[in-house]
Amino acid sequence: MFKFITNRPFWVNLLVALFLGALIIFGFLQTLSLITKHGEYLTVPKVTHLKTSEAIKLLESKGFAVEIQDSIYTDTAKMGVVIKQLPDANSTVKVNRTVLLIVNRVTMPLVEMPDLQGKSLNYAMEILNRSHLTLGDTSFRPDFMLGSVLEQHFKGSIIQPGAKIKWGSKIDLVIGGGLQDLRIPVPDVTGMMYGDAKLILQDHGINIGALIVETGIRDTFAAFIIKQNPSHLSELDKKIMYMQSGQVIDIWLSKENKAFTDSTANNKN
Repeated sequence: MFKFITNRPFWVNLLVALFLGALIIFGFLQTLSLITKHGEYLTVPKVTHLKTSEAIKLLESKGFAVEIQDSIYTDTAKMGVVIKQLPDANSTVKVNRTVLLIVNRVTMPLVEMPDLQGKSLNYAMEILNRSHLTLGDTSFRPDFMLGSVLEQHFKGSIIQPGAKIKWGSKIDLVIGGGLQDLRIPVPDVTGMMYGDAKLILQDHGINIGALIVETGIRDTFAAFIIKQNPSHLSELDKKIMYMQSGQVIDIWLSKENKAFTDSTANNKN
């Protein structure tokens, strides 16, 4: 065999070697082309506004690799859908190209409750909008801060600034309605439980000022009022005291109904 090769001229052997080498290289490139699908191009389908799972299934069936690049939230699109793709729809790219997806979150993110107290209603609405919150119900209460926010409520309870709530939550506001030029008798709430007295005072347009709580009280609404200022009657002539709607009254709370105990003791004497 080797004698057959050596008996031929050198240039013949060189040509044979070059031919065989070229044939091997050509075969290798053809095989590589089949494996990598070199030279093949595909059109990227539109997957925006599709559910993420549907978009991935469609892209993979077309020969694309898929990667979720980011997950954000916007209230202008349905939750869990694709809101952006890269490359864009109808782009021509090579086979096996990775398509990046940005999807809308499936849960609403939490936002921080702003401090609206003391702000005008219009300014408070602007702050709510910037904070991705919405205005719920508005109610008015007699107060010298006319048109300003007195309290901010979420689901029936006062919400403190900085609390975390869901994006788009509704916030109810209590707005100052100004002081009415109307004198009303100071309600007598001594001896009552604070929860009941608070409702009565609110009906009269009277706000709670200072709240002095006896040590050891956990539930203020079930505690008893033992003192109020201003009082129902004047100390000197025991005449009924008057105040304007929108003014405040200071309250002292105790575990026991001391006002009832004192009045009972006086009756016995």
